[in-house]
Amino acid sequence: MDGFEDRLQALRPRLHRYCARMTGSAVNGEDVLQDTLVKALQARSQGAEVDNLEGWLFRIAHNASLDFLRSRSRNTVVPLTEDIEAEPIPEADIVAVGFQTFLRLPELQRCAVILKDVLGHSVEEIASIAECSPAAAKSALQRARITLRLLAQEPEDARLPLMSDLDRQKIIAYVDMFRNGDFDAIRAMLADDVKLELVNRLQWQGREKITPYFTRYAEVAKWRFAFGAVEGRPAMLVFDGTGPTERPAHFVLVEWSESRIIQIRDFLFAPYVLEAVDWVRLG
Repeated sequence: MDGFEDRLQALRPRLHRYCARMTGSAVNGEDVLQDTLVKALQARSQGAEVDNLEGWLFRIAHNASLDFLRSRSRNTVVPLTEDIEAEPIPEADIVAVGFQTFLRLPELQRCAVILKDVLGHSVEEIASIAECSPAAAKSALQRARITLRLLAQEPEDARLPLMSDLDRQKIIAYVDMFRNGDFDAIRAMLADDVKLELVNRLQWQGREKITPYFTRYAEVAKWRFAFGAVEGRPAMLVFDGTGPTERPAHFVLVEWSESRIIQIRDFLFAPYVLEAVDWVRLG
């Protein structure tokens, strides 16, 4: 496919940064990103001609993000009527803004400030991606910059992970089994149709199919495991024992149906997600 899929992979981190901030979640942003790439591959297979690949992909990502937001009915915005010129916000300051703060911007403002101040797109490119006029894109950008500066002055609420005692007990037990190398006990908990996703690498389904996953973890001595939360969800945090331990190298999300594990999402091959995710170590 003339390197098309390779170019998609190269743009994946930039697309994720956009989707994550548009949806207010690094994990949901990955889901929207995957939907974006599927739609791009389908369009390409149907003969779509693409002159500007990055702009075309961001347009698909933009629409996929809006579809996701509308399906979740997340439309809380901050009204703003002042029409004054605003200076660009340094990328470091933008990246430090919490995802929930971005959700308080109207969709076009959110789109404009992420594309311009984080990803470096021009106003004309923003207009093309958001399918609006350059004037509307510029206005949205100015208003977004002003609003973010106002919101940054508000005290930040403590975001404690909310999980039931049962969910907490399940993930703690799962982490303990990893720490002790008791992978047979984990296999005994798997549902027959359990799904494994190594994000950005592969998807498998079925108890027997995913057995090599645990074997490969058992063969790597450097990993250290901890109980934590990612965006409030119970998670296994994985640290590289041979490197810095201030932050995890990656994380794993596990879903249960009663006492059976029905899905494992491992972000080992998607380090760009960890760059933006809200995580906390709990044990």
